[in-house]
Amino acid sequence: MKLFQKNEKKATQKLPMTGKVKRGFRFYCVAVLAAALMLGTSMTAFAANDPIAVVNNLSNFIFGLIRAVGMIMLGFGIVQVGLSLKSHDPSQRANGRTPLTHGMKS
Repeated sequence: MKLFQKNEKKATQKLPMTGKVKRGFRFYCVAVLAAALMLGTSMTAFAANDPIAVVNNLSNFIFGLIRAVGMIMLGFGIVQVGLSLKSHDPSQRANGRTPLTHGMKS
């Protein structure tokens, strides 16, 4: 008993398309590709009049990013110190204070 029977006599046929339809489809494809190319390659550049203002804006952005990363690291260090003080294991207390004093040498 076969559950699945192979039908090997299938033939594929192209859909009938007249010359006018083919030409219209080609025109449509070319128009879509041209529009996509024109919209994809055109870019408006807004330039500032003062180059110092651009440098200052970039500097403020970079320092703000560094400040945000520093605040995240500070919060992580405070959590680690709090967890180490909660623990009764002396080695874990030393590990909790390590992130805060890692870069400092006395």
